[in-house]
Amino acid sequence: MPFPRLAGVVLHPTSLPGGHGVGDIGASARDFVDFLADSGMGIWQVLPLGPTGDTYSPYQLLSSQAGNPLLISLDNLVEMELLDPADLEGAPANADQADYLAAAAFKGRALRLAFDNFIDSRADVGLTRELEDFCNREKHWLDDFALFVTAREFFRRAPWCAWGDAELRRRGHDGMARFARAHSLEIRFHRFLQFIFFRQWRNLRLYAAKRNVRFFGDIPIYCAHDSVDVWANPSLFRLDANGGVELMAGVPPDYFSATGQLWGNPVYDWKAMRGNGFLWWRRRLRASLSLVDMLRVDHFRGFEAYWAVPSGETTAINGKWIKGPGQELFDAFRKDFGDRLPIVAEDLGVITPAVEKLRLDNRLPGMKVLHFAFCDGAEAYLPHTYVPNTVCYVATHDNNTTRGWYEAAGPEYANASPEDVWRERDRARRYLGRDGSGMAWDMMRLAMSSVADTAMLIMQDVLNLPNSCRLNQPGLGRGQWRWRLTADDLARANRSGLRDMAELYGRQPIKPERKAAEDVEAGE
Repeated sequence: MPFPRLAGVVLHPTSLPGGHGVGDIGASARDFVDFLADSGMGIWQVLPLGPTGDTYSPYQLLSSQAGNPLLISLDNLVEMELLDPADLEGAPANADQADYLAAAAFKGRALRLAFDNFIDSRADVGLTRELEDFCNREKHWLDDFALFVTAREFFRRAPWCAWGDAELRRRGHDGMARFARAHSLEIRFHRFLQFIFFRQWRNLRLYAAKRNVRFFGDIPIYCAHDSVDVWANPSLFRLDANGGVELMAGVPPDYFSATGQLWGNPVYDWKAMRGNGFLWWRRRLRASLSLVDMLRVDHFRGFEAYWAVPSGETTAINGKWIKGPGQELFDAFRKDFGDRLPIVAEDLGVITPAVEKLRLDNRLPGMKVLHFAFCDGAEAYLPHTYVPNTVCYVATHDNNTTRGWYEAAGPEYANASPEDVWRERDRARRYLGRDGSGMAWDMMRLAMSSVADTAMLIMQDVLNLPNSCRLNQPGLGRGQWRWRLTADDLARANRSGLRDMAELYGRQPIKPERKAAEDVEAGE
């Protein structure tokens, strides 16, 4: 579906200031909403909000429906009188890099204390009733998730296919019931954390709606192998007899990588999914859209055809293309959402006519990234070729900052030569008609002035930050997702400059006919 003409900023909540070692969805998130509203920005794009594995990547989640407890605001628990202010003493320093290990240790202790206080009757009757209602309403995924993370911790964070209880690995009824009885308090704790997360997120959405800011979410196409999704639904994934991955997801070699990308996620068994009307995917999409107003679907091309690599391969070279569900899946989505499907297709990379037809047949906006626009043969990313039903990004969470991209001494991509880099930068300067000294803001202006209905900026570019502030570099694994905004950064950000561009290029949010906050409250 076409979106209104708006602009927004990409910033994951972990990158917010404060939050006891990592950003959270409390006061600093509301401050960021205020920044967006004051700057004429109508969209806040976040990355996936689920609980992460040991790399802390929001694209390798333990659950496709749960929330990340690290994003819970401890200050809000003080306001709820489930913690005392003294309980937050000795918190990790709020530096410009996320310290996930320190945050997990400190917040883990504080969250357990809040839970202890809750069950010791420091919570009022209304809150207890809220929790009961939440657990009943979300039972279809919450019970499995709470048991899964309890078992994962019990088995020292081993992947589920390596748990030391065969009956639990295979989800035998007696084994699951026995484990649930033995660990009932820990399971209740994880249900409580999910209740608190979703309560805080809902409050943030209400606040944003009152300031006319929409949330733009993100859904990875694949699930992590070590996730409740795969453990609870093994028949829907291509696994071997022991629960290991039989066929791995990835992409083949291309301009950006000589060996392709090997993600390691199990691919779907689309035949099995087709057998029950794609119910798992429909539930997943419904759950994701209950948290946000619109949704980017990562690696959209995998719905038409996907690259599958046999287990044991160390690169993505020896894979093959397998036909995906295509239009059948989107026909199933229409049963729940009708023709107004608020999805953006991540259609980057090598896109075939069949993938483009799938996107166009379902009237989904595609993506254009300005960092890619000045490479040889990338004319389709240049704004003079755009159509309105497009989301134009200056850069995504996987890109360098614009200043870092422009100032880079060497090639950004594996197969680019120094001569390619020089031509790319020269073409950017000539296209913009600028000398390159203010490349970040020049590129933001280019995105905002384009005919694309949606223009998305990254916060690092708003602040003109260098390469050291990049959020993620694909393929490097650990050590990513750590950049953080500071309170001083937010205070010095050029709100008037952004607002001026939003006004000049017709991207200021228009008040909706009905109050957006009422829609959020009603679950619409």
